[in-house]
Amino acid sequence: MSTDRRLDVLRAIVSDYVATREPVGSRSLVERHNLGVSPATIRNDMAALEDAGYIAQPHTSAGRIPTDTGYRLFVDHLASIKPLTAPERRAIESFLEQSVDLDDAVNRTVRLLAQLTHQVAVVQYPSLRRSALRHVELVPLGGERLLVVMITDSGRVEQRMVAAPATPGPSPVLDEVTVADLRARLNVAAAGLRMPTLRAALTRVAHQVEPSLVPVVDAVADVISETLMEEVEDRIVMAGTANLARSGVDFAQTISPVLEAIEEQVVIMRLLAEMAADGSDDDLQVAVRIGAETKHEGLAETSVVASPYGGETSSDALAFLGVLGPTRMDYPGAMAAVRAVARYLSHVVNS
Repeated sequence: MSTDRRLDVLRAIVSDYVATREPVGSRSLVERHNLGVSPATIRNDMAALEDAGYIAQPHTSAGRIPTDTGYRLFVDHLASIKPLTAPERRAIESFLEQSVDLDDAVNRTVRLLAQLTHQVAVVQYPSLRRSALRHVELVPLGGERLLVVMITDSGRVEQRMVAAPATPGPSPVLDEVTVADLRARLNVAAAGLRMPTLRAALTRVAHQVEPSLVPVVDAVADVISETLMEEVEDRIVMAGTANLARSGVDFAQTISPVLEAIEEQVVIMRLLAEMAADGSDDDLQVAVRIGAETKHEGLAETSVVASPYGGETSSDALAFLGVLGPTRMDYPGAMAAVRAVARYLSHVVNS
């Protein structure tokens, strides 16, 4: 049996099973696909695929279904990820570009992914520790106190209050003119930088101001650095759980273990991070985990398609997004949707 023909038969079985949810027999393959060989040859090919563990016979009928190994072979031999149609791309771009802030962009993205793929969609918020400082705003609160507002390149906004530490010398005068000058110096020095270069740039500003303001600059530098370095709890947003419920027939027993697993957000976040590490640093690639590859018992009958977003490569991405569903999934469609949405969300976040 030729390898090319075996792959063609496997592709046909995956395609039919995803579309019909019914085990696929040799007769239906002959009727639906132009494989160019006799039914007897297809039966022999199916027997060889079964012996190799790529398909299995769930019942005593003649039909076969793909195994996790078969789905993996199918995904690994996709010639390319089919592009979305022009109307689909325009709809994604228009919908996401209407976002008013980061929260809105994330919520729009997760709803859009669930609608496009009919699976459970997951979007991780950008990590503060991976963000660069876009702008810092200083607001005088009276006396020697300042409100420090930090805006990152991922759209996150953090606020902290600082007070100038007591010193033996004269107290700093934090009037509007002085604060405006500090604000300008800090933004010129640090805007667009990530840790650790950010901290060094902020420290240099202390050498540019009069001595009474040095403690203020040091306090502001400390709070900015600590905020961008702190272990902020990662957050994910999910949508489309009802899609999973409608796919209940795809699970051997019950979807309860799946629902319990996705409720444990740390499980999903760990899985997304592992999948990001699977990809190449050359570009933002789509990664796929199938069945037992998820390494979580509750997700043993599911597949996850994920991609990083917000950077040029996987290593500098801000966060990850993806979809989760039964292993009987439209992999080419899910991979195309995840890739396209990740690219558009990257554009929205970075702009």
